[in-house]
Amino acid sequence: MKEAIYEAQKAAEVGEVPIGCVVVVDGKIVGRGHNLREHSQDATMHAEILAIQEANAFCKSWRLPEAQLFVTLEPCPMCSGAILNSRIERVYYGAMDPKAGTVGSLMNLLDDNRFNHQVIVEKCCMEAECGQLLKDFFRNIRLKKKKSKRKD
Repeated sequence: MKEAIYEAQKAAEVGEVPIGCVVVVDGKIVGRGHNLREHSQDATMHAEILAIQEANAFCKSWRLPEAQLFVTLEPCPMCSGAILNSRIERVYYGAMDPKAGTVGSLMNLLDDNRFNHQVIVEKCCMEAECGQLLKDFFRNIRLKKKKSKRKD
């Protein structure tokens, strides 16, 4: 999870929402990603998607049945879909996302037996650290907006 937090910090450094992800196979990181939606202006550039794509390329397969995914924020519907479709075995996530999370908050897509694959999930891993990254990021945005209003 520390490596996912490192990826989230990289996102924050470039002004992106600080969400980071790594994919691990046999104890080795085979995929890394952090949010790049703002820079790319591409809605699909989530940390999980980028990490899964890198892992697919490394493993030379779209299937990642022995992989573990570590992400700092509960996955959204799109990322949960990518996790299911790539057959990832386990997901560990940090902070819960009550507005868009689909791994326990709004629903649990990864444990729905109507799909042909289910994922083992560990929630709230290093939750305080992951949540603090997000709180600090959005607090700084609010402060910047406040300062800019004062200048006007």
